[in-house]
Amino acid sequence: MRYLPLTRDDRSAMLAKIGAAGIGDLFRDVPAAARGATFDLPPHAGEMEVERMLSGLASRNVAAGSIPFFCGAGAYRHHVPASVDALIQRSEFLTSYTPYQPEIAQGTLQVLFEFQTQVALITGMEVANASMYDGSTATAEAVLMAHRLTGRNRAVLSGSLHPHYVETVRTMAGLAGDIVIAPPAPGRAEDFAGLLDADTSCVVVQNPDVFGLLRDLAPIAEAAHAKGALLIAVVTEAVSLGLIESPGAMGADIVAGEGQSLGNGLNFGGPYVGLFAAREKYLRQMPGRLAGQTVDAAGRRGFVLTLSAREQHIRREKATSNICTNSGLCALAFSIHLSLLGETGLNRLARLNHARARQLADRLSAVKGVELVTPAFFNEFTLKLPKPASFVADALADKGVIAGVRASRLYPHEPRLDDHLIVAATETNTDADIDIYAAALREVLA
Repeated sequence: MRYLPLTRDDRSAMLAKIGAAGIGDLFRDVPAAARGATFDLPPHAGEMEVERMLSGLASRNVAAGSIPFFCGAGAYRHHVPASVDALIQRSEFLTSYTPYQPEIAQGTLQVLFEFQTQVALITGMEVANASMYDGSTATAEAVLMAHRLTGRNRAVLSGSLHPHYVETVRTMAGLAGDIVIAPPAPGRAEDFAGLLDADTSCVVVQNPDVFGLLRDLAPIAEAAHAKGALLIAVVTEAVSLGLIESPGAMGADIVAGEGQSLGNGLNFGGPYVGLFAAREKYLRQMPGRLAGQTVDAAGRRGFVLTLSAREQHIRREKATSNICTNSGLCALAFSIHLSLLGETGLNRLARLNHARARQLADRLSAVKGVELVTPAFFNEFTLKLPKPASFVADALADKGVIAGVRASRLYPHEPRLDDHLIVAATETNTDADIDIYAAALREVLA
């Protein structure tokens, strides 16, 4: 039974209030050709028939571990210990949600507190929040936070910031100010000096960048601070923080990142977990929420929701964000995996990733006509090929090798990047995978 509580008079009054003549006016921005369009879908079917159809579709998928796989570009295949899934599926974790009387959920708050501590440690920052949706929205929130802190509204984005992150910043922060984007420069660090002015609130730089290049953030931070702007460092590969210098140590004011690499599989694109950390002096302008530690009346250790400056809790105009939740289960998986690794384990995992990538880069760049564009990298690098990357990637896929992400997919309007291929290697890649890739590439380019 349909439940339509509004009468015809109610709807007429609502339409009149907003100045619409009828329901059709609400859809006038939708192209006429798309209105009333029908979908080529099969008729209704029974449950068993639907299960058979979906199973048939699922059987066409190729398991990531069954063939050599070298894709990265912001989403990385790492080994997730079985203990992570076993723990997060315990009922007290799987179904937990911080209620609007949060202090009654002490276990959930402690998990978030420990997660924040881990994020602050690996990013080299003083405070971290209880997670965001994902890395791209965390980056956009960081830009809005910089606007609030500086009273300015101009953001300068590196051309080697992941284009998906750029688009999210444009969507979420574009109405709040100007977005200036430097041109992409594979294998090179941009000079931001000419892009900064008195209206600039922040500079946004990814490290390692989307092409895999490791950046020294210190001179960028110095240039930004000289103009009164903030440096926002973006990290899409959390495992890299086990080896390279932290963004905080290089002068970043805000760190936004993606935590998928730890505890969370690729999962066909999500859900993921956004990391967000900052200097303590900027604490009150952080978006989302923050769990803190205290003692109760009896002096026992306890946890509280220390900061939740979002619109459900305070006046809308005072809210720092309209984010209504955090990626709690993914944050839990992140924390469990990182706890199992420990500092030594994370460092060892990071070193193994770099060694695998170095091994792969040496083998592939030895193929005639292939040039390694990225001079310094962690576990991802970019190749310049003698043939279009789309042709090479398709040909290698036919040979059973998922070779990487062609740059033209991320930068469709940059024809100079049509021959660039972004390749990632992690601890999941074997010597045999690398041998197969190198041999197949040699055949394709012959």
